[in-house]
Amino acid sequence: MADSSQSVSGVAERYAASLFELALEGGAVAEVEASLDAVQGMIDGSDDLKRLIKSPVFSSEDQLNAISAILDKAGITGLAGNFIKVAASNRRLFAVPGMIAAFKAIHARHRGEISASVTVAHALSSAQEQELKAALKGVTGKDVTINLTVDPSILGGLIVQVGSRQIDTSLRTKLSTLKLSLKEVG
Repeated sequence: MADSSQSVSGVAERYAASLFELALEGGAVAEVEASLDAVQGMIDGSDDLKRLIKSPVFSSEDQLNAISAILDKAGITGLAGNFIKVAASNRRLFAVPGMIAAFKAIHARHRGEISASVTVAHALSSAQEQELKAALKGVTGKDVTINLTVDPSILGGLIVQVGSRQIDTSLRTKLSTLKLSLKEVG
């Protein structure tokens, strides 16, 4: 069976690449990115909106009408608003979060930046975040945009993923390794 997350990723990349090209031609990349960030914030903050975009129960017409009303009320118009509406009318609303992430990644590459996913046990201060960016820039040689996730289950330390490389210094992983070592000894 085909991996559906793979197809979502492919759909998201294609839509995001098209949107980025249009935004670049129109000189509106920053404006579009800000609007997409607002849309992502609304999705993250509303279980009802998440249900609307993910549920196959709603028809494309229902999704389009609902998302149009939401975007109009939020003041999201122009290229970003039309883009979300096109995704809804094409039954691709479920892929919008992936499209937003792909757009941000394309924009970062365009600026010569790379993206790093960082998982921490506790929120970082802005000084710690700047120090982490500087350390990652020293390793990669490029400016780094950090996508920070707080996950208390890692107990401490952090997990950094840049491209295909992952560095896991989490306390949870160290404890698991120690536990396995102790089982081998005893």
